[in-house]
Amino acid sequence: MKSAPENRNETAAKILDAADELLVEVGRDGLRARAIADRAGVNNALVFYYFGSIEGLVERVIERYYRRHLRALEDAFAAEGPLCERLHRVLDAYLDFIETNLRYPRLVQQQVAGAPVFHELIRKHLAPLYEWVRDALAEVAPDQGPLSARHLFISISGIVINYYTYGQVLGPLWDLDPFGASALVERREHVHWLTDALLDRLQKVAVAA
Repeated sequence: MKSAPENRNETAAKILDAADELLVEVGRDGLRARAIADRAGVNNALVFYYFGSIEGLVERVIERYYRRHLRALEDAFAAEGPLCERLHRVLDAYLDFIETNLRYPRLVQQQVAGAPVFHELIRKHLAPLYEWVRDALAEVAPDQGPLSARHLFISISGIVINYYTYGQVLGPLWDLDPFGASALVERREHVHWLTDALLDRLQKVAVAA
């Protein structure tokens, strides 16, 4: 399989990084080849040479995040042990990934909320995470209903991601830096606490059934 251009060429990687930054700043509709080239410090024509179109470039930005995302979670997915421990390992890997890729949550939510052109791409890359959650929770979550895996997947994802999309807006209300080291440690503890509470309730419902 032919490798992505950003893996083979420093110029392509610079263009990709510039598009990544600008997507969060101006959104897909505001993205222009000239601005990308200026940010990357390259000739305007190279944007199209390496990526074909703005849509092709945005697709590469999203794909790069999801490749990194999957690599970050692979070891946690493969680990064995009690359900609680496995969930915590996946959550920690997920949080580690986001904390080193702070634009990721906003970028993906931006594309999900926009035109459906990238929905299939996003769905394809979310599938392994959803399937892991579904399989991991099979012993405590029913196939259908309000406690099914599809609801739990969305709820757990929201617990993890929403802090990083709303944090920069709400930080001034809290009078703190939401992405400072102590705030992130506190948030991680909260995510684990909520997950434990959710899992405890699921297990009690499963036993009662």
